[in-house]
Amino acid sequence: MPDGHFTQLEGFPADVLAVEAHGRIDHDAYVKDLIPAVEAGLAASGKLKLLYALGEDFEGFTAGAMFEDGKVGLLHLADFARIAVVSDVSWINGGVRLFAPLIRCPVRTFPRAELAAAKAWICENEAPEGGPEIAADHKLAMLEDREPPAS
Repeated sequence: MPDGHFTQLEGFPADVLAVEAHGRIDHDAYVKDLIPAVEAGLAASGKLKLLYALGEDFEGFTAGAMFEDGKVGLLHLADFARIAVVSDVSWINGGVRLFAPLIRCPVRTFPRAELAAAKAWICENEAPEGGPEIAADHKLAMLEDREPPAS
């Protein structure tokens, strides 16, 4: 079984991090490949647009990789300007749709056959209109915004 890894896709604006997952992604792939790329992109751009594609040779995630993915999401909850996930794996697309309302930026899923559309969408700068996939204008407010006033 080949080691899982991320490759960076070329030809995107500076505020876009485009990565493709290959093989079985584990904790080390996040720590060595993805997390440093996210942190470098945020340091350079402030807000980052993320295109996260699962390659044709993608085999899955380990528990350690899923933990790191959740940690990246929580640590950088407000740091992304938009997120596109390109995948033909139904449970991943369902999971993205489930958690998208908790993310402060627009999130869309695309099948692999629509990679070109995902690339075009991630590079846009206009605020997207809500649509049938994940309505960008119906995000849940953060919990600290919902605390009752102090008496």
